[in-house]
Amino acid sequence: MTTDTFIAETAALAPCLSDIRRDFHLHAESGWTEMRTASLIARKLKDLGYEVLTGRAVCDADARMGVPDDTVLNAAYERAKAEGADPEFLEETKGGFTGVIGIIRGEQPGPVIGMRFDIDALGVAECTADSHVPAAAGFVSRHDGVMHACGHDGHAAIGLGTAEILMRHKDEVCGTVKLIFQPAEEGVRGAKSIVAAGHLDDVDILLGSHITGLPADESYDITAGAGGSLATTKLDAYFTGRAAHAGGAPQNGDNAMLTMASAILNLHAIPRHGGGATRINVGRADAGTGRNVIPDRAKLELEIRGETTKLNKYMEDYARRILTAAADMHGCAVEIRLMGAADSLESSPELMEEVQELAPLCGLVPADHLRGHSGGSEDFAYMMNRVQERGGLATFMRLMTPVAGPAHSPAFDFDERVLVNGVRAFAGYVLMRKN
Repeated sequence: MTTDTFIAETAALAPCLSDIRRDFHLHAESGWTEMRTASLIARKLKDLGYEVLTGRAVCDADARMGVPDDTVLNAAYERAKAEGADPEFLEETKGGFTGVIGIIRGEQPGPVIGMRFDIDALGVAECTADSHVPAAAGFVSRHDGVMHACGHDGHAAIGLGTAEILMRHKDEVCGTVKLIFQPAEEGVRGAKSIVAAGHLDDVDILLGSHITGLPADESYDITAGAGGSLATTKLDAYFTGRAAHAGGAPQNGDNAMLTMASAILNLHAIPRHGGGATRINVGRADAGTGRNVIPDRAKLELEIRGETTKLNKYMEDYARRILTAAADMHGCAVEIRLMGAADSLESSPELMEEVQELAPLCGLVPADHLRGHSGGSEDFAYMMNRVQERGGLATFMRLMTPVAGPAHSPAFDFDERVLVNGVRAFAGYVLMRKN
């Protein structure tokens, strides 16, 4: 395929990609509830001719983290049904099994290439001002308190556009390509379940990406890789004590709120590690039923981060000791639940160089640097590390675009021209590379 032909075919997808993105944005679904989204992705892949995996075949049930309770999942299922989910594939999503994998086996020998596209929204109430493009154009999220505030609606559209281009040119595909549509990236909860199901075990090359704001003084389409993301662990701690009358018999109570308060102070006092950046934050605390009752229950939601997986473990081990000790000190019990986790992430230099070299052939302008700083934490790291530890190559690209509002904010939006560039990055890697 020539560059001119590839650029023309991908450019022609722009209206369809926008329609897909806007539909997913309008029907935003958070982690493990992406039932409508997943069913429509599976339908499109099957119609294109892909081998499609859904439901429990994609995500290992026991490796999922932070799954909502049955009440939430059942409500999400009924809502998806009412909003036009594909009936054939909706059943497979019941219980929060919302991952989808599409497989295309090329007609020529070659490597197994994996591509990850995350599909979940965030718990953010979207801006409804006329200045916000989704509101003005009529595709603001119809679900209260849930919004695509990080671009995953765009990622899903890019994945489906990539699927279409690859299937059109199946005779030029060398090897096997797995398109992995991942649920529950937010809160780093979903990738581990796909790794645990074995879907990365035969992957030789793995590509992932994220739509990212473009600095005003720079002009390029793609950064070939990223690194420096922080390993992280998300924990919920449930303290159980004994209620009592705060005035008449306080000695009979075991104060879960006091336990929680002791834990908060000591968690934030954990000595930071000299080996690199370490973080901890208690983001939510709930306890108590009334001013004259010794609280018998309390809950903390906290996160830990470390520049490396080892540093993150140092912080996590220390935090777990504090939570247990605080409970012991005040006569309470504690249950610590793992709600999400990710390793640190570093792209493979060889693959970054290849992406950089291919970019102009795909109609993309690469950054003059290979690697960008990832920052934060990224669930994709589980997949990357699995491929890399087996001797494969992996990279996490940045798809650059002007954005409105910072990521995870009510005003977040992106220039939809990045959707075509995303398809060019993924499909172009398969069709333009030398095998």
